[in-house]
Parts: sequence; structure tokens; C-alpha cells
Amino acid sequence: MDSFNVNGKSMICSAALVSWSVLLTSLPHAVESGWIDPDTPSNFHSTVAQTKDDAREYALVFSDEFETEGRSFADGQDPRWTAIDKNDYTNNALHYYKHENARTMNGVLNITTEFKDNDYKAFNEKTKKYYTDTKHVQSAMLQGWNKFCITGGIVEFSAKLPGKSNIGGHWPALWMLGNLARATYVGSSDWVWPFSYDKCDQSKTKQQEINACRKISHYGMKPGIGRGAPEIDILEAMGGEAGRLPSTPIQRPYFSSSLQVAPGFSKNRPLIMHQPKAGHWYEGLEYGDKNTTSLNPFFYGVTLVHKPKDYTYQSDAISANTGIDESYFKKENIYRIEWEPSNKDGTGGYVRWYVNRKFLFGIKGDSLNITGASIPREPMYMIMNTAVASSWGFPVPCPEGCNCDCYECGNPDCDCAIPTGYCDNFPAHFEIGYIRIWQAVGDDNQQVGCSTEDRPTDLFIKGHKMRYMDDGEKEPLLAVHYGGAKCESDLDCGGSIHGNCSSSATCVCNEGFAGYNCLAYDGFDDYPFRSFDDSLPVSKPLLPKPLVAISLVLSTAFCASLFVIVLKKRQEKKLIYSIGEGELLNPTYEQAIMFKP
Repeated sequence: MDSFNVNGKSMICSAALVSWSVLLTSLPHAVESGWIDPDTPSNFHSTVAQTKDDAREYALVFSDEFETEGRSFADGQDPRWTAIDKNDYTNNALHYYKHENARTMNGVLNITTEFKDNDYKAFNEKTKKYYTDTKHVQSAMLQGWNKFCITGGIVEFSAKLPGKSNIGGHWPALWMLGNLARATYVGSSDWVWPFSYDKCDQSKTKQQEINACRKISHYGMKPGIGRGAPEIDILEAMGGEAGRLPSTPIQRPYFSSSLQVAPGFSKNRPLIMHQPKAGHWYEGLEYGDKNTTSLNPFFYGVTLVHKPKDYTYQSDAISANTGIDESYFKKENIYRIEWEPSNKDGTGGYVRWYVNRKFLFGIKGDSLNITGASIPREPMYMIMNTAVASSWGFPVPCPEGCNCDCYECGNPDCDCAIPTGYCDNFPAHFEIGYIRIWQAVGDDNQQVGCSTEDRPTDLFIKGHKMRYMDDGEKEPLLAVHYGGAKCESDLDCGGSIHGNCSSSATCVCNEGFAGYNCLAYDGFDDYPFRSFDDSLPVSKPLLPKPLVAISLVLSTAFCASLFVIVLKKRQEKKLIYSIGEGELLNPTYEQAIMFKP
């Protein structure tokens, strides 16, 4: 369709129509939740905060008990989760993610990590050419990206860690990421991850794509508000042989709890495997038992290098390690965070970590003042995965005489680069018994939704959807299916409660169930927020009807007259082109009206 524009007046006309749409449409400001798993016992539909002085009532807004046997999480199969099918290019990953490695069985979600070859397209930085390479480990990642998100609340997982406690190499994780970035899709994270910064700093505008110095609203985002995709790591576990580690009382096995934000410290940063010097790291951090939980000296963040240099920026990981024992790999334990977003001015807020109801580590908003970052108030989604990476639990530094460029079991050239017992620690099963999320009742600072009125993401993702897709994909996410699998009986469709096998031998889901085989409970935001665009419907007049009618007539007359002017200008423009042919080959409108033949 050919659009028209006379010195921006088409924008004025569109803005006038959108303004009336805003006046005529009533949007909910509180997002409720239709995400509660019916299998969640009623006594867990509320909880109390463990944070001191937080006496608010907390109600369940999301749960998944993983009780239904045989659920698949392939793209389009589940309303809550997507198990991705792609290579992981991050963190020196040695694995490839496949959806079939995540299934529900025996009342848990089972993420299986196994030896299986997968070819993928790799890039040689020296030759600048693509080539085919092979990864020998296959695992799974489930993410709630652009499906279910929260801003603040209490998140609780029950999980049993994979493999053996005294063998390194597995990297099980339960974590959260801002919805503006999609985990493992690196194009979506550049200049977005892990910013939680809402101040206008001209020196950082090239480093933070959506910064507070913007004066114009784009993609439904309010001007003057910095945006990003911060990260909260509830659990990242490392197995391995016990023994003293540098600069910490914690030994393996342990798990890390972290908040990752940007901007970070750019000068005089702490050295890896050393405690930070006074004034050179975040202060006021809270710890429970310092004999079992201590500052993590092995990871202080990442320098994200880009060219030219002024696009490079620093992220920080404010992290603590908690020592655990063999029992965490033999039975489920309860991992919990309590997250209070910062206020709209960036002050306040906190994140606090717990295991089995015991406080471990806490970060208050005041501690972030040193860099200007704030406790996240972005919509964030949940992620569950097991990774295998040479940067996690593998020999560091590389043993003398070893190249550390091959990690294949059965290849004697690789033996020196892999952890002791690693090859005997497969397959490994990360078992998650449930995830439950509660939010404070009646508190607008805590919300459900991946795109909220305060922090919209929908139009930005739609406008940059290539960032959130892999090669060969047409859309970032497939629509969730409600039946469609081939069947012989109702049992193939989850049984008569879930769905039925139709006369055409395909599953038809009953209301409240989803997936090809109707095995998943449906889930949805009861009142989802949507940023305004041309497709928004008009409903619920808020002004007197006569006034609305008169205003619409005037708006229509204005646009019609403007259209006549544009047509006239186009005719003049064609005349100019014919007179000045060869002198102005591709004039702008402004050049055309100034041209004197």
C-alpha cells in the first residue's frame, strides 16, 4: 500500500485517530492470571513472604505441577513452555538443545542430558566462513519467553540436580530473563542484556539500545525510560571433587545465585578468584550463614565487546555461592526467590534467595547506586535447562601439555580436557517437581504479563522478530495447537477428560486443554495488555456519543482534505520529474518542491 506524507501531517492524522481510539477503549490496568495448574493443592494457593516486615498477602498466579504423563514441549505444543530446537552459541557450549529431551514422567519434568551427535552451522572467525561442525551432547531448555512473564513476586521451584555430586561438567539452571531478550538467540541480547538502567547518560546511548535519553516513543515504549533484559539466576549448580577453592570457604558441589545487570563497573574491577577491594564492588549485600553462603569470586560479569569500541559495555554479576551435598543430587530441594521490583523512579526493591526456606543471599536497590543500575522492573520469564560447557566445571586453567580444544568422550586426545568421571556421568536427569509463583494481592508494583502498560514489549518484538528466530523459522513462536494429533481412541488424546478422538481420527481438545494430544492445561493472561497499533478494536465509549460523533466527523473531514492536498502535490511532483528529468533522479519531496527547472 502506498502511504502518503506531507511534512509529517499523515502522522498527525494517524495520531488523531489513535487518540480517539485511546479515548474510546477501556483497558484493564491490573492483569489477573489464568495460569494456575488445577493439580496444585489448594493449600499452596497462597503463601507468606519470608522477607522481614513483608506482611502482604500473596496469592498464586502461576503453577505447573508436571503431573500429566508424556507432555511434549515442542514449539506450539504447550501454552506455558517452549523447548527449543537449536544450537547454543553461548558460554562455550558443548551441547545442542532438542525438545525431545524434555518430557513429563512420574510426576516430574525430566530434562535428560545424553551423548548424541548433532551437526550445526559454525562460523570460523579467522576465515570468516561458515562450516559444518558436530556437537556430541544433547540436552533441553524450556523457556516461557513471550508466553508467561512476571514483574515481581515469589518464585519457587522444587528440583533434583542431575548426575553425581562429585563429577563436574553438568550445568543445571533455573533462571529468569527480561522478555526483550530470548535465551540463546544472541541477536536479541546485543545492547539489551542485561541492562536495568533508567537514567539518561549520553556516554552510554550507543551501549544501551533502548535508553532513557530517547525523546520519542517507539514501539509503544514511553520516551525517557531505559529498557533492557536483566537476569536473575535462581540456581546454577556445579558438581565436582571436593577441595579448597581460592578466596572462598565454599567447596564443590555448590550452586550460584546471581543478579546480572548493566551498566557495570568499568574500572578497577575485581580480579577473578580474588575478593574485591573495598569500594570496588557492591556493598551492603546480605548473607545468611556465611559459612555456607559466600560471595562468588569466580564470576563478576562479562565485557561485551563490540566494534567500534564505544559500543562495548560491561555487565556485572552480583553473585553468591552456597555449598551443598550429595543429597541435592538424590532428592528434590526447594529453591525460592522473593523479588520486589524497584519503584518507578528506580529506587528501592530487592531480590532475596532461599533454599528449603533458609535465607541465603540478598541484594537491595541501594546497593546498586554505585553504578546507577536498579532492581529489575522488567517483565521476566522462567527458564529451565541443563547445559554442558567448557566454561563450567571443566579443568581451569587448561592442564599443561593439553590443548583443551576437544571434549569428546572416547577420544584419547580429549581426556586431559574433561573432568574426572565426566564420561560416566551420562545420561543425567534434571528433575523438576513443580514451579509455583505468587504475587502480592492488590499491589500494582507486581504484575503478570510479558508486555505490561509500564514496560511494553509486544510491538518491539514484532518489529524486530528476526532477532528472536533461528534460520529457517518464519515466526518466533508457533501458535499453540488445540488438538490435531492422529489418534485411534480417546486415550491418545489424554483420555475423555482432556479430549476425544474424532471421526476423522484426530484429537479434539476439551475446553481447558491444549497441545496436539491435549495433554497440557491451557494457560492465559485473563486481561492481557496490548500496545496500540492499527489493529486495535474500538469499544466502550468513554465520552458522550454526540461529542464522539462530531469529533469523528471533524477528524474524517481533516484527513479527507489532507488526502486531496497530497494528490495535488503528487501531480506537481510528476510534472517536476518530467521537466527536470536527468537533473534530479531520485529527489525527496522537499527537493522536488524546491526544484527550479
